[in-house]
Formats: sequence, structure tokens, C-alpha cells
Amino acid sequence: MTLSGQSRVVPIGAILAHHVLPALQRAQKFPLRISCIGTASYDGMDADGFDHIVTIGECPSPEEAMSVASRRIAGGDVRVGTDDMLRFRPRIVVIQDCDQGLVLAGTIRAGIILWQQPVASDAEARQIVTEASKLRGAAFAASGRGEHGPARDYRYRASQLEARLVDALWRETAAELLRLPLAA
Repeated sequence: MTLSGQSRVVPIGAILAHHVLPALQRAQKFPLRISCIGTASYDGMDADGFDHIVTIGECPSPEEAMSVASRRIAGGDVRVGTDDMLRFRPRIVVIQDCDQGLVLAGTIRAGIILWQQPVASDAEARQIVTEASKLRGAAFAASGRGEHGPARDYRYRASQLEARLVDALWRETAAELLRLPLAA
């Protein structure tokens, strides 16, 4: 009997390490929390706006969290509170696990979430952290000079970069989700 070069037996330890254990670790991280980062301001006072985070809800799966976030953003259904004079301009949606690990994030443009591709490696993550830190430093300097608008823009640009810093446990899942038609 001759075995072909294509048949290959995968050791059970490799299956456990690469498939079963990561799935069990992710299962312990539910429910997922959806939040929206944006700018809140009172009607007619956009220059006096302030950064704010609004919790949208919790979901049992990344797919459902993406769907809920997309519906809420598209419907304009994200509010700071019950004050009708307080407006909220959503800028970034964040999905986190119960340990606050980033599962997926996206920027908001015209009522649509543009989900960000997760980093592919730790080296890429370090590069993004360096760039984001420089932007946050520029924001701090601008704020110290009283330039609150430019400071907010620097912080937003840093947050856009950081949206790719998906927790290593979720990177493969996030990349797979973004390949699905749902993510478009």
C-alpha cells in the first residue's frame, strides 16, 4: 500500500491548540458590548462639543453585534440621553468582549459603518500604537494651546488607527467576518 504525498494526519495536539482551545477561550468572553464614540453638543453650540461614549447594547455573537450596530447607526438611533437638545455625532463603533478586548471596530461615514480590517501581526500592532501615540501627543499639545477642535481631530485620527488593534484572540474571527457579505 502506497500513501500519497497529499494525505496528512494532523496531530490531535495541533487541532486542540489551533482550533478547540481558542474557541473555548472566545466562548468565555461573551456577551459582547457595543459602544459608540462620538461628539456630543447642544443645538447650535457645535464648537462647545465634547467627546462622549454611548453604550448601544450587548450581543451573544460578533455577527449579531455587527448587525445591531449597523441598524442603530443607519437609523440614527444613538442618543446621549433623554435631553432632546443634546445631539450626538457618532464617529466610531467599537465591539468589545466582556474583558474589554477589542473584537471589531469601524468608523462611521454617512450613517454607514466602515469596519476596519484587524492587524495581521503583533509587529503591525506595535507600528499602529506608535503612530496613534504620536497623534495623541499632538492632541495633548493642541489642547494645551487651547485649540480644542484640532485636538479632537487628532484624537479621532488616533482612534481610527486604534480601531485596527483587535485583540489577538479575535483577529482571525474578525478577518473572517469582514470577508462575509454581511460586513459590506
